[in-house]
Amino acid sequence: MPAGAAAAVLLLAGCSSAPPGEEGPFAGQEVRWRACYDERQVGELAGWGADAAWLETLECGTVAVPLDHDRPDGTVLEIALIRAPATGPEEERLGSLVLNPGGPGVSGIEMLDFPYFGDEVRAAFDLVSFDPRGVGESGGFACGDRYVLDDAFRRVADTDPEDLTDVELQPLEDAARRYAEACTEAVGEEFLAHLGTVNVVRDLDIVRDALGDERLSFVGYSYGTHIGALYAEMFPANTRALVLDGAVETELSNAGIALDQVAAHQNTWDMFAAHCAAEADGCPFAGAAPEGGGADARMQELLAGLDREPAEVEGIPVDGETLLQMIGTELYHEESWDYLAALLAALDADDGEGTARHLGELYDNTFGKYEDVDPEDVDPRLEHQDANAVFTAVNCADRADPEDVAAYRDAADRAAELSPLFGPDLVWEQLPCAYWPESEEAPTGITAPDAPPIVVIGTVGDPATPYAWAEELADQLETGVLVTYEGAGHTLYGKERSPCVDRPVDAYLLTGEAPRSGLTCPRA
Repeated sequence: MPAGAAAAVLLLAGCSSAPPGEEGPFAGQEVRWRACYDERQVGELAGWGADAAWLETLECGTVAVPLDHDRPDGTVLEIALIRAPATGPEEERLGSLVLNPGGPGVSGIEMLDFPYFGDEVRAAFDLVSFDPRGVGESGGFACGDRYVLDDAFRRVADTDPEDLTDVELQPLEDAARRYAEACTEAVGEEFLAHLGTVNVVRDLDIVRDALGDERLSFVGYSYGTHIGALYAEMFPANTRALVLDGAVETELSNAGIALDQVAAHQNTWDMFAAHCAAEADGCPFAGAAPEGGGADARMQELLAGLDREPAEVEGIPVDGETLLQMIGTELYHEESWDYLAALLAALDADDGEGTARHLGELYDNTFGKYEDVDPEDVDPRLEHQDANAVFTAVNCADRADPEDVAAYRDAADRAAELSPLFGPDLVWEQLPCAYWPESEEAPTGITAPDAPPIVVIGTVGDPATPYAWAEELADQLETGVLVTYEGAGHTLYGKERSPCVDRPVDAYLLTGEAPRSGLTCPRA
């Protein structure tokens, strides 16, 4: 196990085997809160745009949980927590509001470097977030050479998946197998086997107890909706109010998930192309019907032009593949679409100055500001390793996946048909799951019949978690209530994008009264 994981693992002896949620060795813990950041760290984060006064209020702590909840006397993990204390009078506070930003693999600790929600919610609740097991300060790890895997993807990128022979697929299959084996070697089969969402949910109930909350109030974004829905299924009596924004599908294989996401990316791209054509001067898609593929063809011409003659951002070449990656990221942020349209207009007009200016901003938004790094400061053991391995590890642990590469080829072929632009890459990225060690898969068929009302928020133009998934989850949960946002982007509650959504959901968290069924909010 690498240092990052080992630092969060302890050994606890002589424990009983009481299940989580009942009296046992992990019940009744007291979180020892401390200031998260010293003066130097506050200054550094403030330099990246964080509010220093907000950072100074944040408190951090840990809660102990068993690696294997069926063997609580074995290896123990420490789950890292962060808290922004409630601002209202003590007698009006409602306890903790636990947050998860999604992923899998996104740090909940880093999430709270910036404020969420309005004044009423922040007055009533301690905002609490956490790094789930295997993430960040809760045993985060790196494993596998992702570059080798990506290179194998690129070698087949220009070939129709249907036409790929077994010989051409072999390098891709070998790279995916080696990646899975490298992760197993890096952190151990037992650790990987217990990273799935079912164990995150068991950890969450221990966290709830340690926070002193009789019942859980929770806001989960994207993958966090899986955590919240499964919590309601497993611990309905301990559930108070759940907001699930950007619902994920819980029944399909990872390849099936990828196909739905490819279709969602294409849908959001079509929405952006229509917005660009209607609103932006010089938009290259003006007069092209997105649904007819006109915008796709025009965009492919622009990408091909960059492949022939890449642009530069601070000396870094930007080819068509890189630009498409950046565009895919911007589809998550509806509020930046005017700016993205201006970039494409400049590129289409061969406006070198405008292209350079807009492209530099887009590059910074996607990859962070480029800084020189002294090679001596880079640990050679980690230089090519995938620090986001937990994303793959959790997805592979949670779902039943095909073990035959031909099944992924068939899905990749379908993805290429669904989206000429975004194509099969999302499918190929799931291939390591074919070789992943056995794990405790997350339960399917979640209905949570004994839970109180659960609010599910879906965005019509969500490129990552299709709106149909929100409809499906709200219908599947016996107490689910769907709130629809007619705009685009990936998740929105508490981010001041839609008062129509925020106001009734705030009221739900504060009072337990769910929004009216079928509430639909227009694009802001």
